[in-house]
Order: sequence, then C-alpha cells, then structure tokens
Amino acid sequence: MLRLALITALALSAPVAAFADDDDVQTSFGAAGLLSGKNKEDLPPIILSAGEPISPTGPWELKSGTYYEFEIQGDGSQELTLVGPEFFRAIWIDEIVVEGLEIRPLGLDSIEFDEAGEMEVGFVAIKPGAYYIKIPGTTGETQRLDITIK
Repeated sequence: MLRLALITALALSAPVAAFADDDDVQTSFGAAGLLSGKNKEDLPPIILSAGEPISPTGPWELKSGTYYEFEIQGDGSQELTLVGPEFFRAIWIDEIVVEGLEIRPLGLDSIEFDEAGEMEVGFVAIKPGAYYIKIPGTTGETQRLDITIK
C-alpha cells in the first residue's frame, strides 16, 4: 500500500513540476496552438466579378499545418460559382462567415454567389499537393487560382 501511495505521489507531482513555469517553455504547435494567432496568415481576397480575374495577386503557396483566412467578394454582376473539390478535401475548414453567421461545414465542394456579398473562410492546410479553385465552365487562366500546399 505504501509503495502504491509513493508511486501515485511521484506520478502526480511530476507533471506539475514540469509545467510550473509554462511561459518559459518553447513548444511546437499542438492541439490548441494550431489555431492560435501565431499560426495564422491572411490570404488575398478572391474577387467574383463578370469577366474579371478572380485573383489579381496570382497563385497561393501554403504551408501544411498553418491556419489561413481569406475573403470571397462577389459584386453581383453575374451569378458565379467557385469549384475546387480536390482543394477543399485537402484542407480542414474551421468556419465560413457570411454576414456574421458562422458556418462550420464537414466538407465543401463549391461556393456560389447569386448576388453581391462577401464571405470569409478560415481553414488549416493539410494535404500537400497542387490544387486549384476556378469558375466552372471557363478555360481562361484568370478564372482559376492555382494553389500549392507544401
């Protein structure tokens, strides 16, 4: 019985001593750190407007394990859709915010704007590879955004 009490006391005291001064501990991202502000990057917006490029800044290069946010802005000039099922399956979508309403989907295939509006998408890049988001039925490279996850 004394032996069990000694083992229990040592086991319970070790973690407390190891984490007594959490501020001085340098750790890599884990659990909650993945969604922390230190691991977040903002991406340029995607613009949906009839006949205009969807991304005037060019391709995105993302790092697996990093949290990203971007806006999709539709001007209402035409009903426009963005598709990119392979990209949407290579990321974990934290939330989509539309007019203050937060949506937390399990997955996504496409996004459509029937009228003018804006949404913000927050996600973690997961699976390395080459992907794209594009306006379906178009062939011009200005109607497509190439995305690389490293």
